[in-house]
This record gives sequence, structure tokens and C-alpha cells, in this order.
Amino acid sequence: MKRFPLLLLVFFFLSSHDMYLKLDTYYLEPNTSASIKLFNGTFEKSDNIIARDRMVDVSLVGNGKRNSLDTTQWTEDSGATILNFKTGTEGTWVAGVSTRPRNIEMTAEDFNNYLQHDGVIDMLELRKKNNTLGEDAIEKYSKHVKTIFQVGDQLTNDWQTEMGYPIEFMPMSNPYDIHPGHELQVQLLWQGKPLTDQLVYIGSQEAEHHHDHDEEHVHQDGTTHSHDHEHGNEETEDHHHSLAQFRTDGEGKIAFEITHQGVWYLRTIYLTTTEEEGLTHESNWATLTFEAGEGHSHEHHEEHAHVHEESHGLGIPSYAYWIGSLALIAVLFIWFNRKKG
Repeated sequence: MKRFPLLLLVFFFLSSHDMYLKLDTYYLEPNTSASIKLFNGTFEKSDNIIARDRMVDVSLVGNGKRNSLDTTQWTEDSGATILNFKTGTEGTWVAGVSTRPRNIEMTAEDFNNYLQHDGVIDMLELRKKNNTLGEDAIEKYSKHVKTIFQVGDQLTNDWQTEMGYPIEFMPMSNPYDIHPGHELQVQLLWQGKPLTDQLVYIGSQEAEHHHDHDEEHVHQDGTTHSHDHEHGNEETEDHHHSLAQFRTDGEGKIAFEITHQGVWYLRTIYLTTTEEEGLTHESNWATLTFEAGEGHSHEHHEEHAHVHEESHGLGIPSYAYWIGSLALIAVLFIWFNRKKG
């Protein structure tokens, strides 16, 4: 499999405008009220809400069914758009949101800065190669985001559901069936087919630092790049991110190790030139979030090891061996005493 080594990169996002679906906890109880936050900004901070008319699709997938949700289930709080819903029965669930395309005009300088700071390095290199760094851009963009969460203990195969978005991440195994030390393989699809040679960035928040994460950021003032004023402020915070960089192989796949418990997120921007009238570029953004815990297979492994240790491989608890041994000693002791008598 073609992949970059786990290369730790540092990016200074002057005004990152990724979109993520996030939960306070990705482990929920069955048949209870819950909420999912739609962040538009960085993974740590949402800069603005998303209008309902921008959402082409809002879906919840669980127990083998896909349910479309209406606008009455959305609220806003502190710049984030919040989806309120009730969990169903136990299983591994998926939520997804896909937005309508919008256009934005950028000067050459703003466009180049955006490519640099959002990690769209391939397009930046193409502009250098073609000597077009001085050309302005009109970009059509849309965003397609997913999250996978666990309801109760029972695992289901709903995580395998393709949402049918223009671009989306598809894990090759259930994220809630693994634990730190396992490798997770993810495939990136474009129009339902593997997207090869595409840069993907992966970040995470360790469970023990999850609530303190915002306090650790380095903030600086900087110039802005805004998609249709989605970030609002003319002076924005410069977030200091450490991300791992990968490139998809010939099957559109990447593989990475789950090194710790906590929330993990994948992001990519598929940006191409276009001949569409009035445009120079088109981009489709994708993210995926989930939480890595102890994992179902980890529990099974521990149970198996415990049973193996207790039974000595014969399915008999160890206490039975002790009782049997003591009984045998007692019988032999009586027998020898009788022989002597």
C-alpha cells in the first residue's frame, strides 16, 4: 500500500474553514436524547453557524436504516449548529451532512495563502509549475462530513454505509471494534470510486487532554481567507495544529495506527481546475470523526485470556483443580495410613 510515513507536520491555519461533526462523547446510551455539533472553522472552534438551506442532506444511519432529518431538529449555540435527536437501539451509528456548492472570488495572493495554510499543496505546486501564481481564482466549494458513534455495547455494520456524497471517507473496519495499537485502514471515495494520490491529514485529541485542548493553542493575528464570510472576523485566530500527512494509494486507501484513546479526525480537500463557465476551480471537502476507546475486540481478547488462564485450556475453572487436588491428597493420606495399620 502506497502511503506517506507518519510524518508530523505543523500548519498555521490563518482562517481554516473545515467542517466537522462532533459529539461531547461518542459513546451514547440507547433511546436517550443526544446532540451532534456541526463545527465550521477548526476542529476546536466553530466560527459560525450553517444555514439550513445550505444542507443538501442530513442523515442518521443505524440498525440498517437511513433516516433523513428536518430543520426543526437544529439549534445554534456559540457559533455551532447543533442537531438534537434521540438515539435508537444499540449499534454503531453514522451521521452525515452534505452542503450545496457556493462560489467565492479570491485574489491570487489570498488563493495562494489558502492553499498553503489549508494544506492543498498539490494545487499550489501546480500553480508554481504552470507559472500561474499571479492569477486570481473563482472557486466553487462544498463540504461533506461524517461522524461514527457507538450506541450501547452491541456493534453493527452500519459504519459500512456509503452516504453517496461526492467525496467521503469509508473506514475498512469498525472504529469501535479496535483499540490503541491497532491499525485502521480508511478508503477515500470520489463519486463512489477510489480517489488515488490524494493528500489526507489526520489529527486527534487524547482522551485525558480532551477538555483542556483549547487552552493549549497558540493564537496570533493574521490576514483572513473566508469562504463566503463563513468565519466572520477580519482578525482571526491562528491555530497551531500538528497533523499526520498521508497520501492515498492506488486503491484510494490510507492506513494509520491508533496510538491512543481519544477523538480522531480525518480531513481532505479535493481541489481541481475546472472549465465551468465563470469558475477557475472546484473543491470538495470531506471530514470523518470518531472516538477510539478500549475497543470491542480488546474486551474479547481480555475475556479470552482470562478464560484461558482460569481453565488451563480445558474449560475447567482453576478452583476445580485445587479442590480435586486436595481431595486426591486426602484419599492418598487415608490409604497410606490404612496400609501402615
